[in-house]
Amino acid sequence: MKTEEWRDRLTLLLSMVALMWLVEVADRMLGSWFEPDQWGIVPRQWRGLWGLLTSPFLHADWGHLAANTVPFLVLGGLLLTRSMGQFLQVTVLVAGLGGLCVWLLGPGGTVHIGASGLIFGYFGFLLVAGLVEGSWTSLFIALGVGFLYGSLIWGVLPGEPGISWQGHLFSLLAGAFAGWGKRNREPAIRLE
Repeated sequence: MKTEEWRDRLTLLLSMVALMWLVEVADRMLGSWFEPDQWGIVPRQWRGLWGLLTSPFLHADWGHLAANTVPFLVLGGLLLTRSMGQFLQVTVLVAGLGGLCVWLLGPGGTVHIGASGLIFGYFGFLLVAGLVEGSWTSLFIALGVGFLYGSLIWGVLPGEPGISWQGHLFSLLAGAFAGWGKRNREPAIRLE
């Protein structure tokens, strides 16, 4: 792969993270005048559909943003090693399908924000694609992702108030669905 391709991929990933941080800086500096969190996914409210596009860039506070930054960089970076097009396809599918499920089925009176939906979607994609694709590289990436981030799976269960387990669950499923689409009907790796 050419240096320019890597640079473009890295620029995309870092630009997305920079936008998350800039939105949080603006949120803190402008106070109640700005309030971007209102643009998250609001279940069954028409204005909440904007959240499918905006929610990954909105965070409740610095801790929320910091907790999402490293896994987003790692999992997004691993996904970008496949191709820029695949990264964009998975991102759109996870944000769109996962977000739409949250909008349809999430609890009323809530706002769902944060990059964790994309993180769970990337996690689901990398795991499932690695298991069904039939390449050793994808399998090793899936095993590494499972080892490093396997505890994420607990985030899809109801638990701590203020955590969108619905967003985690639906995004994980959307990512897994995208990964399933990568299956090779005649696997190059036969485990018998």
